[in-house]
Amino acid sequence: MNRFAASFLLSTLPFALSAQSIVQRDPAITQLVSEVSADSLRAHVQGLVSFGTRHTLSTTTDPKRGIGAARRWVLGKFQHYARQSGGRLTATIDTWTLQPDGKRVDKPTEMGNVMATLKGTDPADNRVFLVTGHIDSRVTNVMNRDADAPGANDDGSGTAAVIELCRVMSKAKFPATIVFVCVSGEEQSLLGAGHLAERAKTENWNLQAVLNNDIMGSNNSSVTTPGETKIIDNTRLRVFSEGLPAYQLADRAAGIRQLGSENDGPARQLARYVKEVGERYVDHLEIVMIYRNDRYLRGGDHTPFVERGFPAVRFSEMNENFEHQHQDLRTQDGIEYGDYTKFMDFEYLKKNTAVNLASLANLAKAPGTPETVTMDVRNLTNSTALYWQAPKTGKIKGYYVLMRETHWPFWQKKFYTEKLGMTVPYSKDNYFFAVQAVSEDGNESLPVLPKANLR
Repeated sequence: MNRFAASFLLSTLPFALSAQSIVQRDPAITQLVSEVSADSLRAHVQGLVSFGTRHTLSTTTDPKRGIGAARRWVLGKFQHYARQSGGRLTATIDTWTLQPDGKRVDKPTEMGNVMATLKGTDPADNRVFLVTGHIDSRVTNVMNRDADAPGANDDGSGTAAVIELCRVMSKAKFPATIVFVCVSGEEQSLLGAGHLAERAKTENWNLQAVLNNDIMGSNNSSVTTPGETKIIDNTRLRVFSEGLPAYQLADRAAGIRQLGSENDGPARQLARYVKEVGERYVDHLEIVMIYRNDRYLRGGDHTPFVERGFPAVRFSEMNENFEHQHQDLRTQDGIEYGDYTKFMDFEYLKKNTAVNLASLANLAKAPGTPETVTMDVRNLTNSTALYWQAPKTGKIKGYYVLMRETHWPFWQKKFYTEKLGMTVPYSKDNYFFAVQAVSEDGNESLPVLPKANLR
C-alpha cells in the first residue's frame, strides 16, 4: 500500500470505519509515470552543463557555449518530441529584448523562453496547465557572465524535468493543454517568468495551475560546513505555496474572513492536490507542504504568476546544499564548491519529476471545475447542504464533496455523488468543504470551496 492510501485510511478513522477506501490509480497515468527515466534526466542535465555557462547575459551567438546555444539545444529536443505527438506538440522560443535596468541587467539583452505546447484534444476546453524550470545558471557574482557555471542542480534539475515531461507526455492525449517552459533570467530577478506571466494575463489564458521546479535533484544538505544539518534523504519533496492570495487581497478579504479560509487560497489548494495525487502515483516519497510562498532570502519563477492571480507552487528538494549553489568552482579548506552533476541523485529527481507528471496528467484529464458552488447557511443545522452546477468542459462521471476539520492541513474524507448537490451529516461550523468534478477515468478537478448562500 502506498503512503497516500495509508494516510487516507488513517485520516478517515475518526469519522467512520465504513468510509475506508483505497484511491485507485489511473492505468494510463501509471504507465506514463513508469516511463520517466533517471538515465534520460541525467543525459538532459549533462547536455545543459556542456554549454559551460548559461548565464542570462552570456553569449547568444556562440554555437557551443552560453545561453543562446543552450536555448537552441532545448528547442531541438522539443521539436524532436513533436514528431511523436501526431501534430499536437509545437515548439518555439518566445524572444524579446530587455533593456538595462541598472540592477542585474547592464546591457540590452536578447531574452528567450523555450516553450513546447501540447494542444488539448477537446476544442471546447481552453484550460492551460503550465510546468516550468529555469535554464539560466550563475556563480557567486550574479553579474559574472564569463565563468563556467554548470548549473546542474540549479536549475538543470528543473529544466531537465521539463524536458523529460515533454518527452514522455507528448505521446499522450489530454483534453486540456499542457505547456512546458524553460524560462530565462531567473537569476537576474525572475525576468522570463515575469514576461510569461504578464503574457498569460494580457492574452487572457485560462491558466489553471503552474508547477515550478527549481533545485530538485540533490538528496543532501551541506555535509562538510561546520554547523550544518548533514541530512541525506531522498524520500521527501517540498511544495511551497502561499496561503492568502497576493492578487486583489483587499477585495477578497471580507469573504476570506467570513469563511475562515485563510489557509485555502488557490495556491494552497493546488499544493494539497499535488500532495494527494503525487503520493498516489509515486512510491517512497512524501510531499511536504511548506506554508510559505518561498524560502527566506530567495525567490522563484512561480511568484510572478502568483502576483497576477494564477495558482502557482514551487517544487524544491527537501534539504539544500549551499556549497553547490551560486558558487565559483573551487576547492577551499578541503571543500569542493560548485554545482556539478556528480552531486545529484537522479533516482530522486526521477521521483520528483514523476510527481509533476502525475499532477499534470490528472489535471489535464479531469473535467473543468464545478461552477457556482454554494453552501446553504440560511438555517441553523448540524448537517451541511452544498449545491453546484456542472463544469463547462469535460466528460463528468460524478463529483466528490471533500471535507476536513478546520485545523487539519489536508482533505480527510470524500463523499461521492452523481447529482448536483449533496447534504452531509456534518456541521458547516466544524468543517471545511469543497467540491471536485470527476471524469469517467476517475481523474479529479481542482477543488472549489463553496460560497455562502444567504438567500
